[in-house]
Parts: sequence; C-alpha cells; structure tokens
Amino acid sequence: MLKLLKSGFYTTLQDEGRFGYRHNGVPVSGVMDIWVVQNANRLLENDKNAAVLEITMTGPTLQFEQETFIVLAGAEMSATLNNQPISNYKVYQVGAGDILSYGRLVQGFRGYLAIKNGFKSKIILGSRSQYFPITTSGSLKDNDELEYDEVSIFNPKILELQTVSLVDEIVLEVTKGPEYELLDDMHLEKLFFKEFAVAKEYSRMGYQFEEKIQGHKISMLTSATLPGTVQITPAGKLIVLMKDGQTTGGYPRILQLSDKAICILAQKKFGDKISFKLV
Repeated sequence: MLKLLKSGFYTTLQDEGRFGYRHNGVPVSGVMDIWVVQNANRLLENDKNAAVLEITMTGPTLQFEQETFIVLAGAEMSATLNNQPISNYKVYQVGAGDILSYGRLVQGFRGYLAIKNGFKSKIILGSRSQYFPITTSGSLKDNDELEYDEVSIFNPKILELQTVSLVDEIVLEVTKGPEYELLDDMHLEKLFFKEFAVAKEYSRMGYQFEEKIQGHKISMLTSATLPGTVQITPAGKLIVLMKDGQTTGGYPRILQLSDKAICILAQKKFGDKISFKLV
C-alpha cells in the first residue's frame, strides 16, 4: 500500500484515459501530460497504460508500505526520498516505511509519480482515471491508500533518461477547427500574432486566457468537442478544453491543439504566456 499522509493541493490517479464513451457524455480524462508519463513508464518497463499519480502545484507526502521502484516526471517540485533530494526521469528503489515528500514548485505545474507495474484500483469504463461522478471521488484525500505490487528485484535496462523538456515551451501547435473559416482577418491577426497569458480559470477541464480577440455573433448547434479544442465565446474569450472537458459545446471550434501542445499547456499556470502556431 501507498499511504497519503498529506494529499497535496490536487492529486489524482490517472492512466491514459477512458475511451469510447464520449457519445454518452463521458470525458476522456487521463493524464494531462502524456509525453512525460510515457517516458516514466518506459523507464520502469511498465505497460503504457499503467496508472500514475498526477500531482498539481503542491505535492503530497507519501509513505510506502512495500518495496518497489519509482520514477518522477513532469514539473520540478523539490522532491525528497527520506529527506534526500531525488530527480526526475531516474529509477529509484524504495523500501517499506520510506517517505516521499514534495517541496517548492520550481518549474512547470503538474508532476507525476510512476511506480513499477502501475497503481491498482477499480477499473471503471476501461480506465482507472479519477473523474467524479464516474468514480467515487475526483481526487485523493489525506490518509487515502493505493495498492501496488510489491517488487523487490528489478533490473531496469535504463536507470536514467535524458529527455527534452517541454515545460519551458510556449508555442502551441494547432490545426484548423471546424469553424475556423468563420474567422475574419482581424480575428486571425490577433490569434496568431500575439501572446496570451493564462487566466485564473484553468483546470483539468479547460484553460482560459486573460486576453480576448474580436467578438462574434455566430450561432451554431451544440457540436462535438475533444481535448485540445479551442472555442471562442461571443465576447471573444478563448477556451481550450482539456482532458476532463465537456464532450459537446455551442461555441465555434476554431482551432485544435496537437497532442504535444496539450502537454505544453498542461504545465502552465496563472500568468504564464503561450502563443498559437498554425501547422
């Protein structure tokens, strides 16, 4: 078992997501930054869909009750194992009673804890990802416990990974959305030739930005959306839907973020800047 002595600001259990149920209004959910999680699971030679902890802004304090191996990934969050600093993308062995703690957020916004063979929990609609009300709770709380396999022997092929970090990237690559052609030259100029700062409204459901572009009077039927869909409100505000975002929307869908761009945006917090690049 892994015990959450302190749960942190917002810690959830996530895998790659819940697919095939959007027609029933069920979001994909899953890890926000799939890029870093795939690297962490590769180091542990896990299945690519192995469940991890997604740790937002302020990390938890965790106590391991069985031997295993772990990898940290994503945001730099001043993590320590038994009060000794540890790094991202490196395999560590932990023993019964060991304590993993997180400190000051240094870089990025979402960190991940991968464990050998992944965390165990009830699979609901094909996924372990937490999303209330599909799962009984939307996040982990103090004193919650998570199951994992006890592993005392593991000889990883690679102990440490030197990877290109996307945390400092600010350019979000996008393709044209279904209503892109409704934009005029003024919309396009403001959309692609200026930076946008993340507003206070940002979460696993979606990101908004401080700056607006020109408003519109376009009316449309509610239509399907995806993680990474960029909508524009009548007032000219941009909304980027993320992994827990709704499955339909009534605002024009002007852009679609690439998978890489979703990962970049997932590491941004209030005030961070981004720009869009049409590819």
